[in-house]
Amino acid sequence: QVQLAESGGGLVQFGGSLRLSCAASRPQFRNYAMDWYRQAPERPRVWVARITTAGTADYADSVKGRFTISKDSDGNTAYLQMNNVTFEDTAVYYCTSRTIWGRGTRDTVSA
Repeated sequence: QVQLAESGGGLVQFGGSLRLSCAASRPQFRNYAMDWYRQAPERPRVWVARITTAGTADYADSVKGRFTISKDSDGNTAYLQMNNVTFEDTAVYYCTSRTIWGRGTRDTVSA
């Protein structure tokens, strides 16, 4: 079974940028769509963005215009570029494809 692993989280200043990565153990994203979700402290996990096999992207309203989802042509790695971050972007970010989830990477926005 394919495994997903997120990376790139950390501490970022308000208004700054961060890029998250999701690495698959095999070219998952060539054949399947992938999504990013996030879970803020004491909040439910919510959908953030999706990229289809054709490369079409879609975003939650809360991140539209600030976040960009992308993937490598080899289908092994997907990304979430986060720009102009706000305190509401503080969360654990998860990537998922089909029913497979990574363990998440934590992003904290500081003043």
